[in-house]
Amino acid sequence: MSDDSTHGSDEPASGQAMWGGRFSAKPAELMQAINVSIGFDKRLAPQDLAGSRAHAAMLRKQGVITSADEQQIQGGLQAIEAEMAAGTFPYRDEFEDIHMNVEARLRELIGPVAGRLHTARSRNDQVAVDFRLWVRDACDRTIAQLRALQQALILKAEAHAETLMPGFTHLQPAQPVTFGHHLMAYVEMFGRDAGRFSDARRRMNESPLGAAALAGSPFPIDRDATARALGFDRPTANSLDSVSDRDFALEALAAATLAGIHLSRLAEEIVIWMTPQFGFIKLTDAFTTGSSIMPQKKNPDAAELVRAKVGRLLGSFTQLAVVMKGLPLAYSKDMQEDKVPTFDAFDALELSLAAMAGMVADMEPVSARMAAAAGAGYSTATDLADWLVRTLDMPFRDAHHVTGAAVKRAEQLNCDLSDLPLKELQALSQGITAEVYDVLTPRASAGSRKSYGGAAPDQVRAQVARWKDMLK
Repeated sequence: MSDDSTHGSDEPASGQAMWGGRFSAKPAELMQAINVSIGFDKRLAPQDLAGSRAHAAMLRKQGVITSADEQQIQGGLQAIEAEMAAGTFPYRDEFEDIHMNVEARLRELIGPVAGRLHTARSRNDQVAVDFRLWVRDACDRTIAQLRALQQALILKAEAHAETLMPGFTHLQPAQPVTFGHHLMAYVEMFGRDAGRFSDARRRMNESPLGAAALAGSPFPIDRDATARALGFDRPTANSLDSVSDRDFALEALAAATLAGIHLSRLAEEIVIWMTPQFGFIKLTDAFTTGSSIMPQKKNPDAAELVRAKVGRLLGSFTQLAVVMKGLPLAYSKDMQEDKVPTFDAFDALELSLAAMAGMVADMEPVSARMAAAAGAGYSTATDLADWLVRTLDMPFRDAHHVTGAAVKRAEQLNCDLSDLPLKELQALSQGITAEVYDVLTPRASAGSRKSYGGAAPDQVRAQVARWKDMLK
């Protein structure tokens, strides 16, 4: 996608490029190979047609082209759209990119009047508006997918608000929580991801159309009108920035990378939970595969592949950041390299979100295994310390010391804290009574965490209700 003049309607000489007036020879084959972008930027076709329709309508309204010209142009664009839908549109490398392919086909369909469509615009602002529209659409799709994933997590969390499981720090048993509480943590993460895409969308929702090559246009164009027609909030305010900005893509890729990180974390937990050593969840055949040699295997390949996609997302962000980091204003051909990584990233993200939503709906916890693990590793030790503080008015640091001694004694006797004889506990602190055992079960531990956002089932249900309300 090269710089292009802002006007001119004469048909190019046979065999010349659309921009070939200054050139007397064709590009070398290698130049053509490195320059052509139609192989990937044809994905911008719907956005290119939308931008052209809005531009043509504005030119007619401003008296730059006649109503007859606009009618022919709009009819030709409609015919091109029909060809694309039918798969018969003739994409050709000789015209480099989607913009010139559309314009060349328009000339074939309606004649020289097609050249009037390019009045008061350049391929620089044309690609800027097309790409913004594409990224904006991708953000909208991603937000919808994130919301669908949140809904799947919320439904599962609501069903398992009381299903005990161990909470971990350092992947070591820490305190009992519930499966519902654990899943709601990801609802929060994906909620932030949706917020980041929404924020990025709001910032990118300005129209560069009319900035032309880099300096604006001498024609009496109405940039507010084309911005409104394309669903933008306003036109961009600086023509140089309009054609050289790719922050909108970088910001969307950064949001995609963070979403990928969160997907990868959940995927990793699914992989761990599926192991026989954990045995916390089961997935059906829909999201698992087998082995070509080991018939017993049931591998969580969907989760593993989602876990891997974050590398592509981060790679796409890094690739575009490196392209942009040293570019002077305004447009440079380097920026043609913005689309492939962005397309690839959103393809990977959208597939990952769909797969994860499917896995969340599909997975079922093995409740007995989770509950047994919830009490392992002296996970109710903090509850003992808290009881000493509440009941005996013991300073927490002293209670922490007594509890540590109790854990050590339980290890020596090879029993759980809840099975430690009362006399052993009283040997550590005389005020301890049999009431202490009421807090030393995993269910009592999880149920006691009633602070806002805590693991108690009622708190989980409250957060489920809050998110259901927010997602209406």
